[in-house]
Amino acid sequence: MTRHLLSIRHLDAEQITELLAIAAEFKERVEEGRSLPTIPKKIMGMLFFENSTRTRVSFEQAARYLGLQTANFSSGGSSMNKGETLKDTVLTLRYERLDGLVIRHSRSGAPSLAARHFGGPVLNAGDGMHEHPTQALGDALTIMERKGGLSGLTVAIVGDVEHSRVARSNAWLLSKMGAEVRFVGPRTLIPPHAAMLPGSVHYDLATGICDADVVICLRLQKERMNEGLLSSINEYASMYQVTERSLAYAKPDALIMHPGPINRGIEVDDAAADGENSAITDQIENGIYVRMAALWWVFGHGLNDIPPAE
Repeated sequence: MTRHLLSIRHLDAEQITELLAIAAEFKERVEEGRSLPTIPKKIMGMLFFENSTRTRVSFEQAARYLGLQTANFSSGGSSMNKGETLKDTVLTLRYERLDGLVIRHSRSGAPSLAARHFGGPVLNAGDGMHEHPTQALGDALTIMERKGGLSGLTVAIVGDVEHSRVARSNAWLLSKMGAEVRFVGPRTLIPPHAAMLPGSVHYDLATGICDADVVICLRLQKERMNEGLLSSINEYASMYQVTERSLAYAKPDALIMHPGPINRGIEVDDAAADGENSAITDQIENGIYVRMAALWWVFGHGLNDIPPAE
């Protein structure tokens, strides 16, 4: 049985729990040098229509740990530059006998379209302003390791919520797992449909992060913005930058997170990003293990299918 991982919104708490448990098991085995299960004789296509360092390398590492081969494609080398549609590109890869597909695309819904035509498992590595499910899973694993769980926590997501697929996936996951979610940012960077997302809205940083257990800073996605959304970067930083000083409003042990890449001095200052409560490097590492879990899961395997370690 094959499955797709296209969004967090359409997973239930039980599925999320299993994916996180698989990731935790794989992490323990990697760190202890114990044997890992493999998915033999399968080839994953890595189809990235947006630039990516963290996500692409993380998926490649995850695939190698599980014995998967990868075939890499980018927008620059794609026939879509010659006018081919995404559907026809996906069909081409299907009939070139790839077994699975990891896709990142600037258009929301592109992975869902790919899933309809590919014939094998498809994993969403980020689509437009829609979702980034494996980033949310990695963030959840990081929070669980540092806080002991997710239920009952207050998590503030600060910054460019409007353009952030990370914010949406995190909000769906955290709310499904019993956390309180807050969206914090200027009115122009909060989605107009925020009431349809599982979280409260705060336009003041101090109020939004008050007594928060976790503060997730978001990158300002200037490449997706129309002109006029921000009067100036400096004004934004003065009001919404997460700093050692502003964190006085959060809990003393509040976890500081950022999906990267970080714009230091705009979204977060050095003291917060590099302080003892920062989990940013943990997020990067845990991305590998949740993507291992995602690859294992979409090929029809569960936690109970992992053979004993040697």
